[in-house]
Amino acid sequence: MADPASYRPAPGTIPETPGVYRFRDEHGRVVYVGKAKNLRARLNSYFADHAGLHVRTQSMVTTAASVEWTVVGTEVEALQLEYSWIKEYDPRFNVRYRDDKSYPYLAVTLNEEYPRVTLMRGAKRKGVRYFGPYSHAWAIRETVDLLLRVFPVRTCSAGVFKRHGQIGRPCLLGYIGKCSAPCTGKVSAAEHRALADDFCDFMAGNTGRFLKRVEREMFAAAEDERFEVAARRRDDLRALERALEKQAVVLGDDTDCDVIAFARDRLEAAVQVFYVRGGRIRGQRGWVVDLVEERTTGELVEDFLLQCYGEDDVVPREVLVPEEPPDREAMDELLSEARGTRVRIRVPRRGDKKDLLATVERNAQEALRQHRTRRAADLTARSRALQELQEALGLDQAPLRIECFDVSNLQGTEVVASMVVFEDGLARKPEYRRFTIKSFQGQDDVRAMHEVITRRFKRYLAESQKAGEPSPENGEGGERSAGLLASYGFGDAGEEDETPRGPLDPETGRPRKFAYPPNLVVVDGGPPQVAAAQRALDELGIDDVAVCGLAKRLEEVWLPGDADPVILPRTSEGLYLLQRARDEAHRFAITFHRARRSKKMTTSELDAVPGLGPARRAALIKHFGSVRRLKEATAEQIAEVPGIGLRTAQTIREALQGGAG
Repeated sequence: MADPASYRPAPGTIPETPGVYRFRDEHGRVVYVGKAKNLRARLNSYFADHAGLHVRTQSMVTTAASVEWTVVGTEVEALQLEYSWIKEYDPRFNVRYRDDKSYPYLAVTLNEEYPRVTLMRGAKRKGVRYFGPYSHAWAIRETVDLLLRVFPVRTCSAGVFKRHGQIGRPCLLGYIGKCSAPCTGKVSAAEHRALADDFCDFMAGNTGRFLKRVEREMFAAAEDERFEVAARRRDDLRALERALEKQAVVLGDDTDCDVIAFARDRLEAAVQVFYVRGGRIRGQRGWVVDLVEERTTGELVEDFLLQCYGEDDVVPREVLVPEEPPDREAMDELLSEARGTRVRIRVPRRGDKKDLLATVERNAQEALRQHRTRRAADLTARSRALQELQEALGLDQAPLRIECFDVSNLQGTEVVASMVVFEDGLARKPEYRRFTIKSFQGQDDVRAMHEVITRRFKRYLAESQKAGEPSPENGEGGERSAGLLASYGFGDAGEEDETPRGPLDPETGRPRKFAYPPNLVVVDGGPPQVAAAQRALDELGIDDVAVCGLAKRLEEVWLPGDADPVILPRTSEGLYLLQRARDEAHRFAITFHRARRSKKMTTSELDAVPGLGPARRAALIKHFGSVRRLKEATAEQIAEVPGIGLRTAQTIREALQGGAG
């Protein structure tokens, strides 16, 4: 824990101009990003009376080890730079509005030849039209079921669509009139896309013309005495009206706005957003975020607008907020640039919009109350787990960062390993890592564990030296670890298949993959694996990282050099945390191993054919269905595949026949 006075800038060195600043910890990781109209006044406030700071601000300034700033010309530039840095560095102390996976969107895949209506969660995809988000999946499913009577767009997966196209018969929805069955050619691609476009227009609020059209068709069919068609149109009209009833009318038909409200205490804030399109509430979304320092409601509004209207969301014409952001004109300009037309941010003072804002605020207050109830239990359990591990393993401090390693192979082939990370008792998936064991092939988990631990901490030492931090790798220890890496057959860093994202290098801006050491290393196994992990750390000169192993047979916890295991009670929160880490490492390793094995099994024989690239290999498999059928084909049959000439076909046949023989 650093003393803020140790890195406080010298008097007079901080400019009094607008700018954006970054606090970094002792490892070089950016822990907080902020902006200010007057950098000197803002930064000096962090180094004032420590006791008078917000409780999380105190934690931030003691976690940080340095501060730096960048001067900008305008407030708009400051907003843009702050947003880009928050996105790039993912600082742990900034207010962050993350996607809530519990909120589904209604999506129309307009990027496909035959668009599909479906529910989607998580990150948005290019070429897909989204509506929502919605609080409950069942509610939007009921609405879609009603609308499919009038707009029979496909809802099936790609596999179901392809299968029914092959057999020439539509699915059940096609038979009951809730799908136009484009898979069997009942409608053309253009006709089906027109249905999808009408569906999107209705969901976007252009409902009047569809109600009038169906009503006209109903009366016209009745006049022509086509009573079955008239009855069908009557039912369609009722379905559209019921779908509209599910979306409450709150404002005028031409209203297009987002309504944002907050509920807060000293440590946390809940935000709720109602999406109003065409005067109707089309969706709802909510977050609960940690507050790092004293923030006004206007500053929270600015944070929200900056992050949530960055790239993915459609900016509405109007944003209703409880309090204007400090730089409202700059924020107006930023959002207007994103939308392409003018955007207004305003506080409603009277009428229906003020009443709706009060309703959204009540939702935010209820969300904060429920979050407090849930988090109280979660925090208690996690704190108890970390405390139990500290006491049971004899650690100097609670293991706030735990890394768990597992090795996976199939009879000694395709040996891989995984590393998963738990911080404060929660999985931190962006920092998971995967390793391919290349120094040997065989069923030797102990040797593989030794290699993986060596590679992981060798990278940590390299990153520490690069950042100018003191490390235990010097003198004899450095020579020994360098020789050890050479004996494994790879360079200073080794090679591993990593997930994207992670801590960033301050110089290059690229992920610093292994920059932060854990408090505790957990290996999947007993005394041999634990001894291998400890030996790897000793060879690198690292003596401040604890090691333990969790054996599956009796869930025993083994420590290096101990003849007897540590037995934790079956109901122990600490044991439960170790089991979750071990099971997650096993899952991650198995997934990687299966992917590598599957890739090798499906391409190994065709890989040996000279002049045969990925596209032609895929065409051959698609045409024949399997390598076995390809082997049975003649050169003339192989030459029928597009892109394969007779000479190439003969080469393929000779290669496969030679391999078979």
